[in-house]
Amino acid sequence: MKEKMIKIVKIEVGKAPYQKEIANELEALQKEVGGLIECVYLDNGAIAVINEEGKINGMQPNRRMGSDIICGPFFICGDTKDGNFASLSEKEIEKYSQMFKAVPEFKGDEPELETRIRIMGFDMFGGM
Repeated sequence: MKEKMIKIVKIEVGKAPYQKEIANELEALQKEVGGLIECVYLDNGAIAVINEEGKINGMQPNRRMGSDIICGPFFICGDTKDGNFASLSEKEIEKYSQMFKAVPEFKGDEPELETRIRIMGFDMFGGM
């Protein structure tokens, strides 16, 4: 069953992570990240919900995640077996609050901040 409200860990640019409760509906999720959402699966049913166009829209670098830098605000929530967003447990809230506790400084010239979009064309009609 889909929860109406979910407990998340919110990570904003330049700030320490904090716990928050939000409505579990698309408009509220998009508001938290400032635009279209993209899900990055972490571990054991946790998801980082980020702004899909954060780099393209020039949002400020926020945190490193793996081999990438997330731009703009994002949050961590849980995931159910049927694909719904879910609340984090108190243990998970502590885990992700600690994981993103350090507020990094970015110079702006990090290679991970480059957008990686390649546009490839093809001749659909074979030169006709």
